[in-house]
Amino acid sequence: MQSVPAERILVADDHPVFRDGMCRLVASAFPHADIVEAGSVDEILALASGGAAPVLFILDLMFPGMDPLATIAALRGQFPTSSLIIISMADDAETIGRVMRQGADGFIGKAIPSDAMVSAIKAVRSGDTLVLVPETASIASPPTARQRSQDFTPRQRDVLSQLAMGKTNKEIGRQLDISPFTVRIHVSALLRILGAHTRSEAAEKANALGLQ
Repeated sequence: MQSVPAERILVADDHPVFRDGMCRLVASAFPHADIVEAGSVDEILALASGGAAPVLFILDLMFPGMDPLATIAALRGQFPTSSLIIISMADDAETIGRVMRQGADGFIGKAIPSDAMVSAIKAVRSGDTLVLVPETASIASPPTARQRSQDFTPRQRDVLSQLAMGKTNKEIGRQLDISPFTVRIHVSALLRILGAHTRSEAAEKANALGLQ
């Protein structure tokens, strides 16, 4: 019987010590995966294109000579079905918003404890959209229920309703006749508006506020 090739996970960071530590964390979470590591933008592109497409990218936001948003957008366009996580020390709301709008599925602050980081990576690999930063980093100001209601567009309400039913981005896209990429953008906006870290938390907060 022909063996099934191991899924590939690409870990990229230009600091060897952090990259090695991240590879160890990822290996503990996905023991049967083929983990490849990159220390430059050129290595990211070469490894991603050489062989089976990675099922998961875990990338530092900053590399020397890298245009972060252009690189994220390019990888999202080339690998639309792969999960893409950005890990960075720069965890301000503006940076997170730009990254998520370019197509990232998750954003994790480097100061997050390793066990929480592993759980977050697993959640994104399972299809969640997630932002996880230290409590001291504000993702969004905590608006009132009335302000939150006004902040939602009709399309965001549609997406939130589907999200609350536990549907994936692909399922939401089919239901609303929009692309999964567009759904990802709406989900990212919903997380920021509600101050939520995960899809399930966003759904719970919306339900508590009567916004679904």
